[in-house]
Amino acid sequence: MLLSNAISLIKLLFIKDKELYVFIHRITGYYPKDINLYKLAMVHRSKPVKTEDGHWANNERLEFLGDAVIDTVVADFLYETFPGHHEGFLTSTRSKIVQRESLNRIGNTLHLDSHVHATTHSSSHNSYICGNALEALVGAIYLDQGYKHCRKFIINRLVKQHFDLNDLVKTEQNFKSRLIEWTQKYRVTIEFELIDSYTDADKNPVFRTAVILGGIYASDAVGYSKKESHQGASKKALERLQQDVEFCEKVLSTATI
Repeated sequence: MLLSNAISLIKLLFIKDKELYVFIHRITGYYPKDINLYKLAMVHRSKPVKTEDGHWANNERLEFLGDAVIDTVVADFLYETFPGHHEGFLTSTRSKIVQRESLNRIGNTLHLDSHVHATTHSSSHNSYICGNALEALVGAIYLDQGYKHCRKFIINRLVKQHFDLNDLVKTEQNFKSRLIEWTQKYRVTIEFELIDSYTDADKNPVFRTAVILGGIYASDAVGYSKKESHQGASKKALERLQQDVEFCEKVLSTATI
């Protein structure tokens, strides 16, 4: 182990991207094998880089991969941590951990913003750049170190260090999970329908999603990701169910036996 660390330190003296190399070691506990993966993880789509083969690239592919790995690892971790809890509880708790706001908060805490390459207007916009970069970082770790090390990073460095599981299970912040649990309880169908998508003045994608309960329109909301628009529409739907008795009864009348 000492010899391995010494060799890594010697290599560090000659590496071109020393600052990023040290940064990755600080937040993960190991030295990268392929620094290029981590460099790409820090490239926002607003400022792509040209690869050696002449193509323009950003971190969206790594973000896609990291998002899937985080979902899988957190689901596995919660399944082992809370034996006997029902599926609705596990889904709700996982959603609180992997939701965009949580990942963005962790990304900011890790100071990913100091290494992300993005245009000024994008970095100042509420577009969850740090959360996206965190997902891309996890994708890079998965490719660079394998599933075992990536799982360890997610559980020990992300979940356990940034969430109090006891407090997490007591609070309900995920409106979509709450709404889904309500529809399951009363046997009402639920659909999330994308009704519009466009880009704002800063070229950020915007999505408008509607919630349909029992075939009845409930609400809609916009967000800078589909997840965010789902959350906003779900929150409005829950409020309407609580405040509009006639609407609630109409939705409940569609329940299946």
